[in-house]
Amino acid sequence: MFPIRDHNPSRKTPWVTLTLIGVNVAVFLLLTLPLNDRQLIALYTEYGVTPARVEALDYITAMFLHGGVMHLLGNMLFLWIYGDNLEEEMGPLPFLAFYLATGVVATWLHVVFSPGSTVPLVGASGAIAGVMGGYLLLYPKAKIDVLFIIVIIPKIWPIPAWIVLAIWFALQLVNGTMTVGSGAGVAYWAHIGGFVAGLIGTLPWFLKEGAARWWQKTDGHPPHPDAEYGRLSSTSIPTVRRRK
Repeated sequence: MFPIRDHNPSRKTPWVTLTLIGVNVAVFLLLTLPLNDRQLIALYTEYGVTPARVEALDYITAMFLHGGVMHLLGNMLFLWIYGDNLEEEMGPLPFLAFYLATGVVATWLHVVFSPGSTVPLVGASGAIAGVMGGYLLLYPKAKIDVLFIIVIIPKIWPIPAWIVLAIWFALQLVNGTMTVGSGAGVAYWAHIGGFVAGLIGTLPWFLKEGAARWWQKTDGHPPHPDAEYGRLSSTSIPTVRRRK
């Protein structure tokens, strides 16, 4: 179950979202990828968040470091799906402040639940979880195309955002509860903290738009028409028509 896009991309170019993606990719390609394992550990220890000896600036620098290609690609895909609409609603600079603030809260909660840990935390997923929380509040019925792999057959179904995000959040809660104090490799409590911070942090915009009246006005979707996507096929083999 993997979200790949929403049906209501923003009408304006989401410059902050694109810049965040660009900075994350550039940091990975220029600073992370060329390093060997020992150098990577030193980088993560210096600029990631290590709960046992955390420094204030680490809360920001850790958001722009990633542990591998898939870690980076997954985070950037989620940021692209959910970030553009939130940026359009909030405005570029408020959205940037929202992103960084929810990322800090997410990391702080990870530190609270991992006292004394010497394992550095890196990644943008806490801040992106905040973006997802804000998206859920403003656009609960927006359609998200979700890729399912059934055995070896890929299928794509459009699913309301509230279902996709509720399932994602439930998984973070379950996994976070089961792995407290275990030193798990995934910072579930950072995801949980970011998501809740995103919900709370989006309340001013939700209330400004009229709260429940906003949902009635937009039917829970971003306030512009759906994009028109071509039909997605589950196979790349072209159809050959019989000659007459």
